Amino acid sequence: MSLSPYRAVLRLPAVRTLLLLGVVARLPMTAAGIVLVLHVENTLGRSWLEAGLVGAATTVGAAIGSPWRGRLVDRFGLRRALAPSIVVEALVWGSVPWLGYEGLLVAAFVGGLMGLPIFTVVRQSLSVLVPEAQRRTAYAVDSIGVELSFMAGPGLGVLAATQASTTVALVAVGVGTVVAGLALAAANPPTRSEQLAGRRVGADVDHADAVTRLAPVAAADAERVALTAGTGAPDPAVAPRRRTWVTPSLLAVLVATAGATLVLHGTDLSVVAVLRDAGAVELTWLVFAAWGIASITGGLVYGAAPKAVHPLWLLLVLAVLTAPVGLASSPWVLCLAILPAGALCAPVISATAEQVARLVPEHSRGEAMGWHGSALTVGGALGSPAAGMAIDAVGPWGGFALVGVAGAGVALAGLGVQQARRRSPAPAVS
Repeated sequence: MSLSPYRAVLRLPAVRTLLLLGVVARLPMTAAGIVLVLHVENTLGRSWLEAGLVGAATTVGAAIGSPWRGRLVDRFGLRRALAPSIVVEALVWGSVPWLGYEGLLVAAFVGGLMGLPIFTVVRQSLSVLVPEAQRRTAYAVDSIGVELSFMAGPGLGVLAATQASTTVALVAVGVGTVVAGLALAAANPPTRSEQLAGRRVGADVDHADAVTRLAPVAAADAERVALTAGTGAPDPAVAPRRRTWVTPSLLAVLVATAGATLVLHGTDLSVVAVLRDAGAVELTWLVFAAWGIASITGGLVYGAAPKAVHPLWLLLVLAVLTAPVGLASSPWVLCLAILPAGALCAPVISATAEQVARLVPEHSRGEAMGWHGSALTVGGALGSPAAGMAIDAVGPWGGFALVGVAGAGVALAGLGVQQARRRSPAPAVS
């Protein structure tokens, strides 16, 4: 595998800074879930079901808020869209440690609704900073960064909660979230080609390079770009109507996105169930580490691949490889059995982001990435309960089997619809 595609992407201006910021800024977000669960169960003395409802409140809020937050970025620019989130997140996390359970449910929903759009903004900005031919590599690197955040964030949250207290951990998550928002606002990565052009003109860069970057901008918008270059202000007038970019192809990608996280979150719970049944819960970290390393490796290989693979095909392979993992006879065999499926995790998520960036016009890409984020959230919210029902019904292996079959069904249905659309005759022109 050649690393030259990665070197080329990382040499692009501002890309390294954006990717590093994305990894660090996601840490408090990835720690928040487990810290809230520990706070509800340990500090408040409530049940696991009640702890799960707090997580569900956050998930519902995030699913509703993600497209809306992305649309605000499209209409008003990143800094103006971030300001309300930073203020609300500071208030939410500043009050959460001292709220009762009912108040915590409300705060969790509001926190999800107004959450920092870090995931969507990083992907939206990459679509501007990176030429289309190199986006696969860029999104693969970002997916690897997400894996690193999810490997480190929950562990740091548990460490703070167990070594100090859940109150300290919640405050730390809040401080980290606000700092992440301020850092993102200070960096202000471009979400429009004209913003990028304005910065380059201000830096007195090579004119030919600026022309190359402006090439994707429609000729009809050339005058508007010239007028707004350097201001960083988006022009709502150029945003196309939603019905022009919400196409069957985009919907297929969003369905693949939800299907992927359904499989991944179901796998999370199923791993714990299998290890608990084997009396080896203490080895959970080892299985998750193997899974994460496989995902990073798969992401690196996919990011350097010469051709894109449609997310529905990647989802199908992921699902087929996941279904039999629960048949592993020991924790050590489980570590090995999960590697093939793990290698598809980062590729399928990066492929969905790449397709959204390709299918949606730039001036609506923030909202579209928000819908992508909602699809990730909804799929994850469905995956854990589905796996849990199967585990209760037939045993730990059933969680892997159910989410694998469900993911394969989603992929096959999507591919079937696409094939039918290709075969359908074009409408006659009168």
